[in-house]
Amino acid sequence: MKILRNAALSLEILLAHKVRTALSIIGIVVGVAAVILMVSAGRGAQKEIIDRIESMGSSLLVVSAGQTTVVAGRQRQMDTVRTLLASDAEAIAKECPSVSLAAAAISRKMQARWEGENVSTTVAAMSAEGLEIRKFAIASGRAFDPEEGRAAMRVAILGPTAAANLFGNVDPVGLDIRIGRAPFQVIGVTAPKGMDANGLDQDDLIIVPLETAMRRLFNVTYVQTIYVQAHDSGALDRAEAEVAELLRHRHRLGGKRDDFTIQNQATLLATQRETTQAMTALIGSVAGISLVVGGVGILAVMLMSVRERRREIGLRRAIGATRRDIRNQFLVESALLAGSGGVIGVLFGVGAALSVSALSSWQTVISWPAASVGFVFSVTVGIIFGLYPATRAARLEPIQALRAE
Repeated sequence: MKILRNAALSLEILLAHKVRTALSIIGIVVGVAAVILMVSAGRGAQKEIIDRIESMGSSLLVVSAGQTTVVAGRQRQMDTVRTLLASDAEAIAKECPSVSLAAAAISRKMQARWEGENVSTTVAAMSAEGLEIRKFAIASGRAFDPEEGRAAMRVAILGPTAAANLFGNVDPVGLDIRIGRAPFQVIGVTAPKGMDANGLDQDDLIIVPLETAMRRLFNVTYVQTIYVQAHDSGALDRAEAEVAELLRHRHRLGGKRDDFTIQNQATLLATQRETTQAMTALIGSVAGISLVVGGVGILAVMLMSVRERRREIGLRRAIGATRRDIRNQFLVESALLAGSGGVIGVLFGVGAALSVSALSSWQTVISWPAASVGFVFSVTVGIIFGLYPATRAARLEPIQALRAE
């Protein structure tokens, strides 16, 4: 009951000084709101990156020709390697027990034309299995089948961006385009996939059968990439080891360095999660500094309040209030200040995160644990910074306090 009476009295006192109370909790409001907004933005970035990686396919290994390195945040092949073959993909699918599907692929930038439109886009050549592994869904028309691939038929599937750039609002299915100098018939348009993990538009491309591209467009006998799908995510590590062993044997590498690079989707996802979580924690910690600043504001206000209310303190002590009662009174006031700032900060932070998602392309994911931690931390900061003023008020002697002007 004493706590309830102290809380009611504290609330009455705080409302009697509205401007000072508002100014004292601004720091807490800003701190809690900043923590929620920054953590929500960080979680949104993490979700977007993970979604991009997963959009490439499930339980995926990507075998690239040669050694690759990350340049400006993107995987780059440092030199041209001609040892990775379409037959390697067939061997992987047949001889690796942990692999369910494998598909060779090669891509290049080329000019595509339709009537008066001429655009530069990515021409991605892959087998019918590659469409399944890479999760290319068909929005209209159809996909090419294995027989069309083996016959090197000149058929093409457009991504939504490439279709819009070439045809505008015209339905491209059934129409003919030219890729380079070769005519192709458009048989389908894919559903939107958005950006990949390297920030490239997965919708700005034209997909053609691998055999067609190798013979009629690129005139090559090698491929750049082999997409490998394991039976499940738990088999990725085994599949990676099996693929590496098979390719080293087929390429007769012996003690030489690998002429290929394998990217494990599970490893990539784990790395991205760790990186984004570390960045989110860092940003949230920096934003949390403003909570400490808010605590300093509460400290200043409570010290001022103790000075102004010395006669009140002396009177309460004279009629029987203990030092503990006085200390608890001021601790409750500081906790109320910080708690009010925490509640308002949570509302502002959630509102700001939702507004960012609604008004911009930046995705945010509300972190309710972060909101809870921010509120609890704000109250804790209020109590910690209110402890010294409360102790100072409790130590005042009744006679000295009553003599105060």
